Amino acid sequence: MEGCYGKLLHRFFSRVRREMDIIFLRQLRLEVLIGVHEHERQAPQPLILDLEMSADVARAAATDRIQDALDYSAVADAITNYAQSTGFELIETLAERCAELILDRFPVRWLRLALYKPGAIENADAAGLVIERERPVR
Repeated sequence: MEGCYGKLLHRFFSRVRREMDIIFLRQLRLEVLIGVHEHERQAPQPLILDLEMSADVARAAATDRIQDALDYSAVADAITNYAQSTGFELIETLAERCAELILDRFPVRWLRLALYKPGAIENADAAGLVIERERPVR
């Protein structure tokens, strides 16, 4: 039994060590048509997005070339353009689709995405959600 657990722990910690580099975006401001109520559908509303993505930064650090890096500007542009082109009712749907977009288009194995809707509730600064997604192992 110890052998099985030892192998599992080794695989887990090897993965953690390999993927401990995090590229992040904080408070990316989006203007999006979103909401379930009629008054929310009249004009775009502000949303705030925080994003953490696993990436191996060793090669980029060694070469100092953007071609070897996870280009967070390109990620921000992709999310912004996509979000502005949608008309979802729920922020859950927008968060899920943004996560799928990032995992499909960029060399990211894991991400944590938080999406906030400021002023959604009268007596709170914001309402929102946090999701974590991982690229399927192939």
